[in-house]
Amino acid sequence: MKNKETPQPVTAERATASFKGEIQLPGDKSISHRSFILSALAIGTSRIHGLLEGDDVLATGRAMQAMGAQTTRLPDGTWEVTGRGVSGLTSPEDALDFGNSGTGIRLTLGAMTGCPVTAKCVGDESLSRRPMGRVTEPLEQMGAVFEFHGAARGQLPLTLTSPQRALPIDYVLPVASAQVKSCILLAGLGAPGVTAVTEKKSTRDHTERMLTLFGAKISFTPEGKDSGKGLFKGQRIELTGETELSATTIHVPGDPSSAAFPLVAGLLSEGAEIRLNNVMVNPYRSGLWDCLREMGGNIEEVNMRDAAGEKVVDYIVKGSDLVGIDVPPERAPDMIDEFPILAMAAAYARGTTHLHGLAELRVKESDRLAAIAEGLKLCGVTVIEGEDDLVIEGCGGPVPGLQSNVPVTTHLDHRIAMSFLILGLNAKKPITIDDSRMIATSFPNFFELMATLGAEFIPE
Repeated sequence: MKNKETPQPVTAERATASFKGEIQLPGDKSISHRSFILSALAIGTSRIHGLLEGDDVLATGRAMQAMGAQTTRLPDGTWEVTGRGVSGLTSPEDALDFGNSGTGIRLTLGAMTGCPVTAKCVGDESLSRRPMGRVTEPLEQMGAVFEFHGAARGQLPLTLTSPQRALPIDYVLPVASAQVKSCILLAGLGAPGVTAVTEKKSTRDHTERMLTLFGAKISFTPEGKDSGKGLFKGQRIELTGETELSATTIHVPGDPSSAAFPLVAGLLSEGAEIRLNNVMVNPYRSGLWDCLREMGGNIEEVNMRDAAGEKVVDYIVKGSDLVGIDVPPERAPDMIDEFPILAMAAAYARGTTHLHGLAELRVKESDRLAAIAEGLKLCGVTVIEGEDDLVIEGCGGPVPGLQSNVPVTTHLDHRIAMSFLILGLNAKKPITIDDSRMIATSFPNFFELMATLGAEFIPE
């Protein structure tokens, strides 16, 4: 058995038959993080069904446990979390290690700011390069003090010293960011009075939905209407702090970001028909679906229902003849994590696809914009990389595949790794990625689920 610190290359070969089958997706990563955090801040014991047991989410759970919440996994896979109440988290004895989880660290910094906590926070090499200033700046306004121990200010490792009582703020988001918004709202739970966040461009609203589920006092004032979906272009959110949350039962819906990989695999497979069950449908995370349907993707929604304050559906996906499209920059916040897999669909499609508004990709788990361009070129696809855009000349079918023995560099990024493996299932030559270990951070049973559809992966 290979040491877990040793890179684990994997090769994807073109499938010998059309993908067929039905799969149950793992729990949504965003909902899973928030389930641990809000349960830890509630009074009583919450029960979480369908939690994503990936490395990132479990790191958040360990952080809550280290700060006094009781977390227990039952034999049937249900998690029970007995909370400490609003402002109830306590200083951990040791450093909190968030591994590769940007969502986990940023949201937890907010939760800790609303409690009288001092904690050192660390992460892996990739997370330690990612910017934290976008959340530490508003948290400092709320009374938090940060000490940065690394070479650069605004990066991990850091030590947070929270105020005895957080200060409410009225904050206008300088950029569209659900993580920053959520961080401030979680800190505001422990602040007296009203904490307000105004966003000029509305972002995914999982935190607001779940705060409502736990009984928080929260209100919304919309600003303008978006075209097409009937969504508000921006909004002002007001949260009344120092109101106790009540424990609840959460059924975590399937993760649409994980669903994206078998979804695209099915679209690229001639004659394919697969069913993806229990997938969350959120209007602020629908960008990929909008794009794929515009490209000609055959995607049907059935059996809509509710879970954890969200809509859930089953998808029936069939092999499709895709065409290139122009993706506008305003769609980027609704699909920022799905651009890597969309780029694979674009490489397969007929014609040119132009992706705009990609600057945020440069500060994700890797510089995803550069990683996508670099990997596609290795696979024989013509790509033009701009500062915040990408032009992909589609191959009108299976891409050439690796043109040499040089594998695609994943840069320790789980979405880059899975995206190129999906591309390899529909390539003329095999595609090898340099490492697959990090896939467990978000999709721990990726290989097993894809195998049930007919995919073949060869470990090196």
